[in-house]
Amino acid sequence: MAQPAQGEETRRVITTGNMEVDKNLGGGIPEGSLSLIEGQSDAGKSVVLQQLVWGALVEGFRVVYYTTEDTTRSLLRQMESMGMNVMDHFLLGKLNIYPMPSALNAKQSLTVFSKLIDHMSRQSNYDIAAMDSLTSFVSNVPEHDTLSFLTACKQICDQNKTLLVTMHASAFDESMFIRIRSLCDAHLRLRIEEVADQLVKVLEVAKVHGAEKTTGNVVTFDVEPGLGMKILPISKAKA
Repeated sequence: MAQPAQGEETRRVITTGNMEVDKNLGGGIPEGSLSLIEGQSDAGKSVVLQQLVWGALVEGFRVVYYTTEDTTRSLLRQMESMGMNVMDHFLLGKLNIYPMPSALNAKQSLTVFSKLIDHMSRQSNYDIAAMDSLTSFVSNVPEHDTLSFLTACKQICDQNKTLLVTMHASAFDESMFIRIRSLCDAHLRLRIEEVADQLVKVLEVAKVHGAEKTTGNVVTFDVEPGLGMKILPISKAKA
């Protein structure tokens, strides 16, 4: 591996802690990236996000986790059920969890956007901010407000913070998603496919800027208790 030039800092990467998945991520997501995890319902967006948070905590990153999907207790239990016990990290203050109510209207959504940016900007004791999910907020505001929010997120990433954002695939039409993806440094797309009368989850690594290795891979996986993401061999997935 090439050594960094004198005076140049080596960028750390965020991995899932699963060697098979990380290989398909091109080695991991470089820190300082704005990352979009996009997909349909039940395709595994939250699972992928939690795997990245788990891998980051194991590697010594500090994480703030904003969620509309879980309470603090249910998130801790859910991750433990998949073999990712983060309780020690939580008790030591290396993982902070902030449950958020889903927005009901445009005013609430804009308030949440403003408070999120302010909260992330004022904190200096974290490396990664995870947001699961932004769907209820972006669905209630004009597209330019979503782009403004993500642009502000991008500016936070310029301070070497990594932001991981999940969003439902139906939140926007394709033209809007093209604009959103162009803002992001990493883009992971999830979907569900039926293979041999079995529904499987598919993760497409659309892009990871600055990845150590080639990306563009497609990963077929399932979620198993105690194991989290389990890669399905292509032969088994197509059987």
